[in-house]
Amino acid sequence: MLGAKAMPAPTPIISVIVVCKNPGPRLPAALGSIWDQRPVPAELIVVDGGSTDGTREWLESQRSRIATLISEPDRGVYDAMNKGLAAAHGDWVLFLGADDRLAGETVLGEAIHWMGENKADVAIGEAAYDDGRIYQLGPRVNPVARNFVHHQAAFYRRKLFHEHGCFDPSLAIMADYEFNLRLWKKHAGFKSLPLCIATCGSGGLSDAGRWHGYGEEIRVRHRYFSWWHCLPWDTLSVLRFFRKKLVRKFTQ
Repeated sequence: MLGAKAMPAPTPIISVIVVCKNPGPRLPAALGSIWDQRPVPAELIVVDGGSTDGTREWLESQRSRIATLISEPDRGVYDAMNKGLAAAHGDWVLFLGADDRLAGETVLGEAIHWMGENKADVAIGEAAYDDGRIYQLGPRVNPVARNFVHHQAAFYRRKLFHEHGCFDPSLAIMADYEFNLRLWKKHAGFKSLPLCIATCGSGGLSDAGRWHGYGEEIRVRHRYFSWWHCLPWDTLSVLRFFRKKLVRKFTQ
């Protein structure tokens, strides 16, 4: 019960949603990077897809540090992300994976300061991968080419999901690309945030190089652009698939 002078807790500014399933020892570092944030705490939402590697029990032991914990089977990563969205209260939403970490203890505070001074619907910082790759929003975005936002470094206004719907769970790998194209077609404002947001592990679902991902990329592209507009980029998607296949063959 609240005391006479007690006030309700303020609405969190940023909700960080972490989805996982059997992540092993990587998860504590990811969550630790969120718990270490200062001076701005985040609303942490963890959606575990019914792990059997001890993750569920460890999360239960940390429940007091997690705003919302969901642990149950799901229909894939985007179904889990949608569950996290349904529980979120923040003005902004950031999605992290179990092998991602916030890049520093003041990242969220710096991002909030920047977003308070700039009008953006989606604010995109830098995602740095452990194999040396760095992704950020380019100065000239070509949305038909491929996904132009890495969600580990992107802050979405939560209201966008209420206005334009959530992720399409029928897509296993490219639902974030589909959502970004949906927003692009609705003239949402994508702005570059000059800050490294997350360090990310390589070899994730969208980084696996399987045809399923490239095939979904082509399907999503055709939802929003004409076939003749898509054709050169579809060809490039096929070439990228074979290039990655050859690279893996000679590096394994």
